[in-house]
Amino acid sequence: MSKLVGVYATSHTPFCYMPPENWNAIRDTRALRADVPRDEIEGNTDKYNRIQKAFETLRTKLAEAKPDVVVIIGDDQMECFDFKNFPSFALYVGEEFKGFVSSPAALAHDAFQSVGVTPPKEVEHLIKDVGPPRRATLKGHPELGAALLAGLVKRDFDPAFSMEMTNPDFGLGHAFMRPSETLTDMKTPVLPVLTNCYFAPQITGKRSMQMGVAIREAIEEHDGDLRVAVIGSGGLWHTPARKEAYLDETFDRSELDFMAKGDIEGMARYFDEYEPPSGDPSQAAQPRGAASTGMPLSPGPQGGTRETSNWIAAAAVAGKPATVVDYVPVYSSPIGCGFAYWDGF
Repeated sequence: MSKLVGVYATSHTPFCYMPPENWNAIRDTRALRADVPRDEIEGNTDKYNRIQKAFETLRTKLAEAKPDVVVIIGDDQMECFDFKNFPSFALYVGEEFKGFVSSPAALAHDAFQSVGVTPPKEVEHLIKDVGPPRRATLKGHPELGAALLAGLVKRDFDPAFSMEMTNPDFGLGHAFMRPSETLTDMKTPVLPVLTNCYFAPQITGKRSMQMGVAIREAIEEHDGDLRVAVIGSGGLWHTPARKEAYLDETFDRSELDFMAKGDIEGMARYFDEYEPPSGDPSQAAQPRGAASTGMPLSPGPQGGTRETSNWIAAAAVAGKPATVVDYVPVYSSPIGCGFAYWDGF
């Protein structure tokens, strides 16, 4: 039977990969809430180094687990799907997939395009001089993908699936490529589990927890003798490019506390019972458009913070207390960057 050998959770913001001397140049293009603290170069450098140390810890732990395949639970932000068809959950079960890796050019382009501004002189060289973004090809794992599909259906889920890239010119998004690049050897097969965190009505924390439990059970009943690791990708608190964005560290630390105690139900409940403050423009519903369905939002925080549901799913796969490696509040975005793992299976 296949065996779970490790579970990991990581943020994937561009700020995790971008030189800290460029952080505030990007911050200055954003309409953050007035009370968001400002770190200067020394503070940003310290935080960048903490992030790299946390990556190193997770990378070492994952290597020690020696997985045959890595399942990544991450969100799709219209890289594979669009409003012609946007599933709540989907698995990619093809032989291989492509996506962009985190070159400085790609990161700088994404950071400024997201707010529709011209890059300031301090960082425009990242786009002009480094060259175009690079693409990488990763192996998939059709065997485990089929087993997880069958196992999820058996447990009352109805996931979509793709056997070929739905958007081959782009590939899979950063929720899958960045953790692969940062934590894996880029040779071990990766099985992507795509979730809808952004587009109303989004998956809930409770449903994410149920999915995590189902994934664990499906892995362990698979008659394939595979060593399987799972990564939850995204979060924590952030509302990228939104007006008056801020960082709710209390929310993040509360979720991490639940996770550290192994209280996954509490983690999911806290997520779903959260109510955005009245008049908070950074979490306000958006009218129907190119990047919004205009339909009623699911309960809980809004924007990128909903990627925390991928952490809830990973925590449910593990089913026990987590080791929180670090929590780094990056005010230049602003985003709460978290890193955690579960081992000893």
